[in-house]
Amino acid sequence: MVRNYVIVTASYWGFTLVDGALRMLVLFHFFRLGYTPFTLAFLFLLYEAAGIAANLAGGYFASRFGIPRMLAIGQALQIAGLLMLSALDPAWTVAASVAWVVAAQGIAGVAKDLTKTASKSAIKATSAEGSGQLFRWVAWFTGSKNAMKGIGFFLGGLLLDLVGFRPALWLMAALLGVIFVAGLALLPRQLGKAKSSKTIRELFGKSRGVNLLAAARIFMFGARDVWFVVGLPVFLYANGWRFLEVGGFLAAWTIAYGGIQAIAPSLVTRSDDGLSREIPAARLWALLLAAVPIVLAVAMVAVPMVRPDLVLVIGLALFGVPFAVNSSLHSYLILAYAGSEKAAEDVGFYYAANAAGRLLGIILSGALYQLAGITGCLMGSAVMLLLCWLITLVLPVTASPTPIRQQPI
Repeated sequence: MVRNYVIVTASYWGFTLVDGALRMLVLFHFFRLGYTPFTLAFLFLLYEAAGIAANLAGGYFASRFGIPRMLAIGQALQIAGLLMLSALDPAWTVAASVAWVVAAQGIAGVAKDLTKTASKSAIKATSAEGSGQLFRWVAWFTGSKNAMKGIGFFLGGLLLDLVGFRPALWLMAALLGVIFVAGLALLPRQLGKAKSSKTIRELFGKSRGVNLLAAARIFMFGARDVWFVVGLPVFLYANGWRFLEVGGFLAAWTIAYGGIQAIAPSLVTRSDDGLSREIPAARLWALLLAAVPIVLAVAMVAVPMVRPDLVLVIGLALFGVPFAVNSSLHSYLILAYAGSEKAAEDVGFYYAANAAGRLLGIILSGALYQLAGITGCLMGSAVMLLLCWLITLVLPVTASPTPIRQQPI
């Protein structure tokens, strides 16, 4: 069990490193070419939209064919997306370039979410009975993954400066090729195979806890991406930051956020049933999180300042603490609510909602920044976090229909 968990985690680390670097490469490369904030947001739309269907399909197929096969498919698609992006011709028109990048990003989005659903389902499949180990393993997996994504952000900016756009894509494709071969060789083929849904209605027939948590996830991750994806990087660059400095800050934020996620179990009082104390904790941390962008937006408007970029950086560093705890709690709760027979499908449904939230956040990030600057992005974040908090108030404190137990493999 532990061996399989370690292999899946290491595989996902490598994938996430490449995925984070790819985001920075695309964002900075096309911003340098003169693309507007809204156009930059548009480049990521299919990336997130494709993830909605990919999570649903990934959960179903991971149950039916096993987790290792879905990991391999996700990695192969990411390699294809990277190579497609590297074939972009600078001589093409803007419309043709945008269409090509959006299509390549769509492939990358499918790849990322197939890999994520399969990897997180593997935690349920490899953890021992009881909520204690499950929460610890989820927290460590999620936290370490986000730390790797942060390193990827820095790596993307560094590679763009050092080797350029196309060679960077080739290097990342080669790294994923090694991970692809290692996963096929080391993981048991039957890992995560279980009974899958036979009808569409059954696939979407989730428990109340799963449905509500998915709704909360939409607004929580939309609230992050509404400032994180376009608004913040463009704002910092417009205030004199270099690409490497922006990538470095996003990397540091994400690494620290991942570290806090990893220690979240020590910040939350545990209960024997795995829910009765964890749900109130999710409500408290959601309310604390919603307060941060409200205070920060008011400060940006009402208080005269010489360096608004530094105030924003400090404020969003504080934002990372309750966001990390919330994210870790929610990642645990979906597995606590998930039924054992179809855990991968429940996880896929939940992360489809996650992708929908990111899609909403990306659209608003470009639009709000263009309309109202970074303050508009922060207010949009605050509204979504208040909606997330309201949903947590009605989360059930019992898992239905089945208790937490080991996923059959």
